[in-house]
Amino acid sequence: MASMPSKKKSPPTHTLVLLVRHGTTPSTGTILPGRAPGLHLSEAGQAQALSAAARIAEIDPAPSAIYASPLERTQETAAPIAKALKLRVRTSPGLLECDFGSWTGKRLADLRKKPEWQTVQAAPSSFRFPRGESFAEMAARSYDTVVDLAAKHRGQSIVAVSHADPIKAIVSVAAGSPLDMFQRLSISPCSVTALLLSDTGPHLLAMNTTASLKELRPS
Repeated sequence: MASMPSKKKSPPTHTLVLLVRHGTTPSTGTILPGRAPGLHLSEAGQAQALSAAARIAEIDPAPSAIYASPLERTQETAAPIAKALKLRVRTSPGLLECDFGSWTGKRLADLRKKPEWQTVQAAPSSFRFPRGESFAEMAARSYDTVVDLAAKHRGQSIVAVSHADPIKAIVSVAAGSPLDMFQRLSISPCSVTALLLSDTGPHLLAMNTTASLKELRPS
């Protein structure tokens, strides 16, 4: 009797992306640091990064790659995660913070007094930072980066360490929410936002969580 031909397994079509915001720095909540170099994690931020590493290490199967923006605070957040996963940190410029241009390094208390601040909060899709990037450009750049990274790791899970605004923008694009609504989202230091990217589109599994990730599954 002739044997039946074996069915070929379909190639994987999804990637789980764990978006991690960097830990707290000495200027978190008071300064708009942007892409200025030399800003490191505080002691609290280092502890947050260790906690995030422990939570991510519990995921089964474990992530197969970890990427981070080039800035010190993201690299320092990624380091303990990479150590826990026995991986090396790969640098991805597409995960960078928004380019705040001439607003870089300014005190938030002073920026809130500017007439443009209302536009930043209520209509960010129409705003470009002086001599910097627009929110729309940041959203397109960061989301395209995540899609490209996911395509390299189909059937796997990966970690991407970035910044609050890019992660909020990625979530907005993935959820089909207008960019003008993205300021309503909150992304806490070292929180994890889980995004499943597949051929059927993006699926948001969790956002801004600092809880266990062991039960993370698509519904």
